[in-house]
Amino acid sequence: MEKVPDLHRTEELSAIAVDYCPEVCQHFPEQREISVTFDERGGARWRSTRRFSSGTFSAKIKTPSGNTSGLNSSFYLSTLEGPRDQDEIDFEFLGKDKGTVQTNFYTHGTGGREVIHDLGFDSSQEFHEYTIKWEPDRIEWLVDGKSIRVAEKKTKEGPEEHEGKVGEGEGVKEGKGAGEEALEEEEDEGFPTGPCFLYASVWNAGEVNEGLWAGPYIGCDVPYVCVYKDVFVPCH
Repeated sequence: MEKVPDLHRTEELSAIAVDYCPEVCQHFPEQREISVTFDERGGARWRSTRRFSSGTFSAKIKTPSGNTSGLNSSFYLSTLEGPRDQDEIDFEFLGKDKGTVQTNFYTHGTGGREVIHDLGFDSSQEFHEYTIKWEPDRIEWLVDGKSIRVAEKKTKEGPEEHEGKVGEGEGVKEGKGAGEEALEEEEDEGFPTGPCFLYASVWNAGEVNEGLWAGPYIGCDVPYVCVYKDVFVPCH
């Protein structure tokens, strides 16, 4: 069996902190499960209790079911929520289409690297594994063990070039699906350096870009529940 590099050795996430609305976030350590409910009280955001500067992060996720237009369910890394100069690496499930997931990353508060991926399944019907592999000069996003995107830090001299540098909901770039090979490597001078907490949240994004990003919020099927289980983080 091939040895896992120390950088990517993982352990189960045993403790979390809840940043807001703890009454709608439940942690069941024995079942290795965390659930976030979105209803008239709003949603919640949980995070790891320590930060990381690299490594592998994964969770099996089942997103909310029903008419989820307007909701954003996420699994991501961020230096800190609140300040606008954060580094961040994202998986975001946009409620208007449960058959896709958006990946993105920020450096010093600058994003605009959104890519939409066709999953080939409804993310609310059963659990699927979503993984972020973060190295100092490389980020890889995987779904059920299949690479869907790779970004590499730019090392050669020359102007910085990006495809799909757009705002939320405005012409977001389409990427490969979960059953296809990863995107070509992306060169980027700006790159997340951390250290980052692991975060997850469910929130109403229905007003972002006048509803074009996640769809307008309808809310006819509340309560909405997003479940995260078998969450793993780096053990270094």
